[in-house]
Amino acid sequence: MNTVTIVILSILAVLIIAAVVFYFLGKKLQKKQAESQAQIDAMKQTVSMLIIDKKRMKMKDAGLPQMVMEQTPKYLRNSKLPVVKAKVGPQIMTLISDERIFDSIPVKKEVKAVVSGIYITDVKGLHGKQQVNVEKKKKGFFKRAIEKAQEKAGATPIK
Repeated sequence: MNTVTIVILSILAVLIIAAVVFYFLGKKLQKKQAESQAQIDAMKQTVSMLIIDKKRMKMKDAGLPQMVMEQTPKYLRNSKLPVVKAKVGPQIMTLISDERIFDSIPVKKEVKAVVSGIYITDVKGLHGKQQVNVEKKKKGFFKRAIEKAQEKAGATPIK
């Protein structure tokens, strides 16, 4: 056989083995994630809380309990996570928020949140005025150039 053919076949074999390994590893991780989601759903409860502060910070700087730090894998301890400091009853707690709802949590407002342990999974009842986040869409280069040209020409801008 030709040397090039042997190299291509060996690379192909390595890629096939890697694909099979990733398939089974992904299946295993998906099963593990489904189990943990079922555990979170079983333990959830609705709690009224006053949100004091929220920010993304490293786990070791967040002030989480030592038991949480010990259970977390070492490669995840330096990753940033959404942390919410809230007053639940008479007690001030540091909670971890779900990434999907972190932006919708209002600061210095009272909310009803669905909590599972120290993990906020959902924010339900928001008291007081809601903040409406109206994000302006960034204009592209050509849109800005056309508007500048129209402004210089004295024409009314097209919206």
